Amino acid sequence: MYAERPAPAGLACLWTRTASSPTVQRVVPDGCTDLMWTPASGTLYVAGPDTSAQLAAVAPGTLYGVRLPPGAFPSVFGVPAHAVRDLRVPLSELVPAARLDSFSDMVSFCASRVVVDPALAATASLLRSGDVGAVAWEIGLSSRQLRRRCLDAFGYPPKVLQRVLRFDAALRLAWKGVPFSAVAFEAGYADQAHLAREVRALAGVPLGQLIRP
Repeated sequence: MYAERPAPAGLACLWTRTASSPTVQRVVPDGCTDLMWTPASGTLYVAGPDTSAQLAAVAPGTLYGVRLPPGAFPSVFGVPAHAVRDLRVPLSELVPAARLDSFSDMVSFCASRVVVDPALAATASLLRSGDVGAVAWEIGLSSRQLRRRCLDAFGYPPKVLQRVLRFDAALRLAWKGVPFSAVAFEAGYADQAHLAREVRALAGVPLGQLIRP
């Protein structure tokens, strides 16, 4: 069972995943990064930004997580987001001095270090539906500068960030029961076939299977 609850300002959400038996969970790209803790083993690790679906083995028990919004990773962990893209890294490798012994410690650690950069939020918002070259011009950067900014902050080059954010928006709409044809239009895809291709490329399964309870 997976559950989310509100988080302090600057964080995306707090979450828990509880399993009574070993299972496999499909984790799809959303542009976010997570700090996760398994009390049974005492393991703290960071999930970097994913470029495609990952199948994660979930052991019995409860996994606790703090989710950071897109662009927040460097301020909390002190390294560019592309350094941990598609990786799961022990927290001790990124912040050796961190001593976190509870979920509340995790929340306090992230909340005290996160920096919300309005410029990054604006960049992500523009890229959701805009042409990459036009976005670079609008925010006063060269294409190379925009690429460097996106790699450092989000872990992706601009085109990949655009695909991931659009996919995440489509998935949220589909979960609400919006018809797939309307999902494609509202999320910014050319048509429903384009939506279907992108979902398969990023999630590995069709949209209907992805949102199936």
